[in-house]
Amino acid sequence: MANKYKSKEEMLKNNGRGPLNSLFSSKRLWIVFILVGIVLIAVLLKVVRGGEETTSGLAIFAAKRGPLTISVLESGTIKAREQIIIKNEVEGRTSIIWLIDEGTVVKKGDLLVELDASTLADDKIDQEIRVQNADAALINATESLAVVKNQAQSDVEVAELTLEFAKQDLKQYEEGRYPNEKTAAENSITLRDEELKRAEETLAWSKKLAEQKYISKTELLADELAVTRSKNNLQLAQNDLNLLKEFTYQREMAQLQSDVRQATMALERTQRKAKANVAQAEAELKARELEFKRQQDRLTKITDQIAKAKLYAPSDGMVVYATSAQRGGWRRNQEPLDEGVEVRERQELIHLPTTESYMVEVDIHEASLEKVRVGLPAIISVDALEGKKFLGHVARIAPLPDATSMWMNPDLKVYNSDVYLEGTETSLRTGMSCKVEVIAEQYEDAIYVPVQSVLRIGGEPAVFVVKDGSVEERKVDIGMDNRRMIRIISGLDEGEAVMLAPPLKSATIEPEMQVADGTSSPDSINAMKQRINERLEEANGSGVFGDTPGMLSESDSEIPQQRRERRMEQEGEDSRQRRAGRESFENMSSEEREQMRSRFENMSPEERQRLREQFQGSRAGGERRSRRRGAERND
Repeated sequence: MANKYKSKEEMLKNNGRGPLNSLFSSKRLWIVFILVGIVLIAVLLKVVRGGEETTSGLAIFAAKRGPLTISVLESGTIKAREQIIIKNEVEGRTSIIWLIDEGTVVKKGDLLVELDASTLADDKIDQEIRVQNADAALINATESLAVVKNQAQSDVEVAELTLEFAKQDLKQYEEGRYPNEKTAAENSITLRDEELKRAEETLAWSKKLAEQKYISKTELLADELAVTRSKNNLQLAQNDLNLLKEFTYQREMAQLQSDVRQATMALERTQRKAKANVAQAEAELKARELEFKRQQDRLTKITDQIAKAKLYAPSDGMVVYATSAQRGGWRRNQEPLDEGVEVRERQELIHLPTTESYMVEVDIHEASLEKVRVGLPAIISVDALEGKKFLGHVARIAPLPDATSMWMNPDLKVYNSDVYLEGTETSLRTGMSCKVEVIAEQYEDAIYVPVQSVLRIGGEPAVFVVKDGSVEERKVDIGMDNRRMIRIISGLDEGEAVMLAPPLKSATIEPEMQVADGTSSPDSINAMKQRINERLEEANGSGVFGDTPGMLSESDSEIPQQRRERRMEQEGEDSRQRRAGRESFENMSSEEREQMRSRFENMSPEERQRLREQFQGSRAGGERRSRRRGAERND
């Protein structure tokens, strides 16, 4: 196989394809087989299902009309508009209320810094309230568990009583009512039969008397009518008995037996529901117990933090502020340590507000940048101040994306923005985490659907409307979205059902190829292919868009031997030496390799690294040659 093609030119000239193209042709053949199989299966399923397109089981959403807020929600951090940096020794955030003068010589145990514990004291009061609330919730959960158990027992007893009544009704009919009704029907038949016999005897005497002219013809007819009436009554009595046996009895038994079964299933459901309710109440009680313990631990922790609000000198020495000792770098413009500065745990420097005016530093993602502009209102929710919301406005948007975020994640483009809070608020602290909702638009009456129900087909937005059991594609005009809902300007009415996911045949639509001018006409695409081909010919001597798709033309497949030789000459002397070293290593005997291993152990780290690189290059070249030989054998 190695001698099958003596040169790359002969390999490419052999029917216009080489081992690589043969491999690609083999793959394309398998792809064709797979596609044909998929088409056959789809046709078979369509024939089996009668060719009907069903919409059952589809996830749909009815277009709604109402208020719609277009906003951008991002996380941010509370910062003071003016701030200083300081040393911190207490967990959480606090401020310095007393600070010893810099340069003072102190002894071990002297007071150095007194931190503001008022916030912790307030937190302690709040935490004591939380502990009391948690205790009340625990008591409530305990009592609720007892109520749930009582209610569960009551529901089960009612269900059991219903089942017992159903069984009694069945037994009452089967052993009481039905036998009585049957006996009454049989007695009625006996009575009607006796009446018939008497009527017949009377008629017989009347006929004899009529022959002797002792009674009139009218009296004879009356006796005959009595016989007929008795026969009819007998027939009705017999029919009533048959109706009771064949229909009434069967229906009543089926109904009563069904009542028993339904009562049995209702009892089982009640028992299961009661068990689930009890389990849920027990879980709630367990959660309340854990919450109570957590709040107690938090109260203990806050109390301990208050005790640590005063810091003492661990040894004798002269006081030097951290800002004074660490000048230069990014700290060079920091103000000295001073009273009134806020600090945080285990960090020398933190932000402390010097004014009561605050702002929020927020990063706007590039996908939401077009919705945000300076001056838009914003609502700020601070995580630490649950239930409180603050009003602000967008004051600044950076013209370029944040370089730090791009360095950490090149795929993340965010724009640093500032949102100023209106007014003053003493409860805010620098560094608090918050959520900023920038209000871009507010519509009082808008039609909207989920964003996932809108997709672009041919560059135009469209939805798939489910109507009368079928799905139709409909072009729509869309407005802005809030990442959940998108506004429909026109093309869709309120209440119309749209699919939350496109059908398979539409989801697989490939986007059209567009050139730089935005067009997708065949002439533009051909011009694009021609330009690409010209660029490739300039670089490599051949293009990719030949006359036959997927195959190289004969002119494109000719790679001059001189080009290969020129590339070989352009390789550096160092590359040829590494290649020669790899080839010599492959031809070594086991004894020579053992000697090299001994020399390797005595080498310096730099020499070992160079030898590893040569060995790895040899292995990589061998693997590439093996793959190339395998491709030739497959061809």
